[in-house]
Amino acid sequence: MLDIKFVRENPEALDAAMASRQGSWDRERFFALDEERRSVITQVEELQATRNTESKKIGALMKEGKREEAEAAKEAVRQVNEQIEGLAERRSELDAEVAGFMARIPNIPCEATPVGKDENENPERRRVGEPRDFAAEGFEPKAHWDLGTETGILDFDRGAKLSGARFTVLSGAGATLDRALQNFFLNTHISRGFKEFIPPVIVNREIMYGTGQLPKFEDDAYHTGEDQFLIPTAEVALTNLHAGEVLDAAQLPLRYTAGTPCFREEAGSAGRDTRGIIRQHQFTKVEMVKFARPEESDAELESMVAEAEFILQQLGLPYRVISLCTGDLGFSARQTYDIEVWLPSYNAYKEISSCSNCGDFQARRANIKYRDPENFKGTRFVHTLNGSGLPTGRTMAAIMENYQNADGSITVPEVLRPYMGGIEKIEPVA
Repeated sequence: MLDIKFVRENPEALDAAMASRQGSWDRERFFALDEERRSVITQVEELQATRNTESKKIGALMKEGKREEAEAAKEAVRQVNEQIEGLAERRSELDAEVAGFMARIPNIPCEATPVGKDENENPERRRVGEPRDFAAEGFEPKAHWDLGTETGILDFDRGAKLSGARFTVLSGAGATLDRALQNFFLNTHISRGFKEFIPPVIVNREIMYGTGQLPKFEDDAYHTGEDQFLIPTAEVALTNLHAGEVLDAAQLPLRYTAGTPCFREEAGSAGRDTRGIIRQHQFTKVEMVKFARPEESDAELESMVAEAEFILQQLGLPYRVISLCTGDLGFSARQTYDIEVWLPSYNAYKEISSCSNCGDFQARRANIKYRDPENFKGTRFVHTLNGSGLPTGRTMAAIMENYQNADGSITVPEVLRPYMGGIEKIEPVA
């Protein structure tokens, strides 16, 4: 959430920021609500002062035996109280309206975020690794959904039988590979300074609100009750671990990681990536979350991207890094890098990690602050960052396609073999 004082004092800056995001905000509505709210507050304060003055009169008049005047003063206080109650009710309504209005304004892109209309204008920063030349090896590569069926590790039919479209059963070496990837990701992050958590996968409404999933993305979320949801990413739980808390500057940066099931309705994605395991309603993902001082958050974003890249480098998968432009930036982010892995079935790079600096946007919503008495009085909001490190499903698809062999088998990357009991190759079902 943006600082209401900033919005009030810098409407032109917000106009420009929303335009760069290919959107807009209702400036007229905001100032109408804000002006009325501030007017109500002023009226209440004036009435409270009047009530205090009249209340003091009552005691003095009673002592002087001026009962008639005292009763008149009591009546005046009663009327003032009624006015205050009415205004307090309107104040509550306006507070809710202003909060709802502010909750739907996305974050302001930072200066480092390139300006652009949509995903077609995301600049590429670098490429690492060369896509494999299957033609030179004399065979046509298969898509992971075909490889998965032929090796018996992906069962789409039984997934659909159990739960419907976009659910898959992993079996045998497929289940082992998924678990191996999660353990490899987590162990790597832990060895590089991250603290592991296992959070609940069901969270309350205010927790989803804290990271910006609500109210905007409620249609994408799985409800387990009126005010509880299955998490779409461990970012939601990890970031809110410190909701309502004040951290010490000496603790920062905090670096957290968790591997969890993730659940997404994928509303609005009809027809996109319908085959295979690229876009599923349920998937496993290892997430990275950081809490940093504002002056350190840009550097922490760069190091977070490096963490995800390190995983892909260890797996030997070709990838590229792009910067999301303003028109493609996520709701809560001020800057985002996407890492895209090469998938032969698409003959293109597909997103496998998204690393974002949210500035104080989420911290303001979740009320996460820090104190640094050596540098300032009071408290300030921390900066939060999040990134995929990585999803096991998309990584499995990339391994299957990039490590396939002419005989239909799949070579297991060497770094994963200790996690798979020494399995070196996944063979087709006879």
